[in-house]
Amino acid sequence: MALCLKQVFNKDKTFRPRKKFEPGTQRFELYKKAQASLKSGLDLKAVVQLPPGESINDWIAVHVVDFFNRINLIYGTMSEYCTEKSCPIMSGGLKYEYRWQDDSKYKKPTKLSAPQYMCMLMDWIEMLINNEDIFPTRIGVPFPRQFQQVCTKILTRLFRVFVHVYIHHFDSIINMGAEAHVNTCYKHFYYFIREFSLVDHRELEPLKEMTERICH
Repeated sequence: MALCLKQVFNKDKTFRPRKKFEPGTQRFELYKKAQASLKSGLDLKAVVQLPPGESINDWIAVHVVDFFNRINLIYGTMSEYCTEKSCPIMSGGLKYEYRWQDDSKYKKPTKLSAPQYMCMLMDWIEMLINNEDIFPTRIGVPFPRQFQQVCTKILTRLFRVFVHVYIHHFDSIINMGAEAHVNTCYKHFYYFIREFSLVDHRELEPLKEMTERICH
């Protein structure tokens, strides 16, 4: 029997502290609206659609931060099974290998273990979403022109977490009774990135068969 979300995902194991929205801000109100829709049992395809009159960049920002928190929590729970020994390469099966590159320490695509890759990824995303020049939180401050491009990169890399967890640690998900919760998070994420064409379809190939099965 599947356990409740609080039992399945121990918040002490969150990979990084949760990024929160400041109460009273428009972003916080949008976040509450999105969460209310999720809890209402509405079709996830409808939940991800931009509400009338809302800014698409604000809507994307809210979801990028929320997905970071959720996927961070999922991986944090899985991390004891994802070790240097069990996952010496960040991959999605034999066919897909993900190398790390950033603008500082790793200037060229570099082979890392899955735990190292995840650590670099979460640090990198946290740095971006806390950067006021990229994710402005003050009223009247516009988003940068490259905002959606940055979000595409963030979401593409977060998708790779799903790839690794589903392909290499699915038995652990099942043993924890977390399959339904992870599937729902994945479906929400998938419908969102497809709704706004935020991730290249080639990046989705590793989970194509599963996606066709659970995302109708």
